[in-house]
Amino acid sequence: MLKILMATSEASPYAKTGGLADVLGSLPTALNKQGADVRVIMPKYESIIEALRDNIRHICYIYIKVGWRNLYCGIEQAEFGGVTYYFIDNEYYYKRSALYGYGDDGERFAFFCRAVLEAIPYLDFIPDVIHCHDWQSAMIPVLLEAQYSHMEHYLKISTMFTIHNLKYQGIFKITDFMEWFGLGNEYFAPEKLEFYGSASFMKGGLVYSSLLTTVSPSYAEEIRNSFYGERLDGLLNIRKNDLHGIINGIDYEEFNPKKDNLIYQTYSKSNLKGKAANKIALQQELCLPVGERIPLIGLISRLVDQKGLDLIAGVFDELLKEELQFVILGTGEAKYEKLMTEATFHYPGKVSANIRFDNALAHKIYAAADMFLMPSLFEPCGLGQMISLRYGTIPIVRETGGLKDTVIFYNEATEEGNGFSFTNYNAHDMLFTIKKALGIYKKKTVWNRIRKAAMSCDYSWQNSANQYMKLYASLAVEDNHLESN
Repeated sequence: MLKILMATSEASPYAKTGGLADVLGSLPTALNKQGADVRVIMPKYESIIEALRDNIRHICYIYIKVGWRNLYCGIEQAEFGGVTYYFIDNEYYYKRSALYGYGDDGERFAFFCRAVLEAIPYLDFIPDVIHCHDWQSAMIPVLLEAQYSHMEHYLKISTMFTIHNLKYQGIFKITDFMEWFGLGNEYFAPEKLEFYGSASFMKGGLVYSSLLTTVSPSYAEEIRNSFYGERLDGLLNIRKNDLHGIINGIDYEEFNPKKDNLIYQTYSKSNLKGKAANKIALQQELCLPVGERIPLIGLISRLVDQKGLDLIAGVFDELLKEELQFVILGTGEAKYEKLMTEATFHYPGKVSANIRFDNALAHKIYAAADMFLMPSLFEPCGLGQMISLRYGTIPIVRETGGLKDTVIFYNEATEEGNGFSFTNYNAHDMLFTIKKALGIYKKKTVWNRIRKAAMSCDYSWQNSANQYMKLYASLAVEDNHLESN
């Protein structure tokens, strides 16, 4: 049985700020169903709710050396959904109101990377592979090779590193890295950790991990180009044979219109009447004019440029001249929050701006909307479009990253496709595509055909888990080969 330890800064249901937590909350379960033993290790944050915190038990404590300091490190454990979770406890670093955004984030996650490796002898679980996710855990492969690989517990451990978003890299001063990790000058050459005069957690993971993955095949290609590569495209091209794009899945138990208890009425691909009932109920809840035939567009997003909010802002007035309703859920940059809020006054009965995070309302929007807008500048994978497909809510996306891999433009000639998309990052191209979708929406038979095609897509974790299992197995075979030689 393959033994995998996933190192992450967040995992649902314990701590979540975005899609990373969703992945770490569902991928381990899917891999365990494939016959692996997958466990997760993460910081023990103050924000973990009491009901979950009560089930976390203390294993032991050790001390971790960070620079000149020996710091307390509690090692704790819990079970959830059939998966074992380990927690790194240090109140100075993790007893805070938020997961990120502090001036010492580099030090906090340097401690975490060291603690993951130091904890292994105390876990009764020696992994075949440590699978690291995003920059917060990216120095684990570096430390493993530099300082632990010769020790008994670590001799056969391989590493995999997954890029969830290349934009966030954990860049800090070289002198800080030297102190936090106890690494000499030789590790700060341009082909190693040095990054334009600083040092990068992310680069460490990319250089030192045995295999690299990212969260969609298209994103794996895109980040090898300078526009998307965040100054790491040269390195990624050098390691292109070790880089694999595996599309994320979604939790088909949580996102299931047949039995979702957060929506107004359940429904299925074979009986879409419940979808219309959800739309009417959402219109009533949000004080929008009630009408089954009024096109309802949903947007659930961080309100930032990366998510295409600048495109929306550029043609918002023109868009709202169309016969439609627009429901927004999310928070972000003040200028976009203001734009959406003011639109509710300028276009009464057309816009509902909900500037907050609200999981229940998100489910309701997925179930009630006719279309789901996601015009991202870049999107490593994207979960919103896959959730919307699951609920028969037709995505309108820009062709980038995971959006390109999952949404197929509806072709009227062949009657094939599950959504609408545009290629150029251009506001009027987006507007043209929305108008195209609005025109086809009027053709009820055609629209229901697209809905059923959308709901027939399978973006559960099963296929993605199969691909991960093959990569893990290849690392195990490689290790056995090296050992035999």
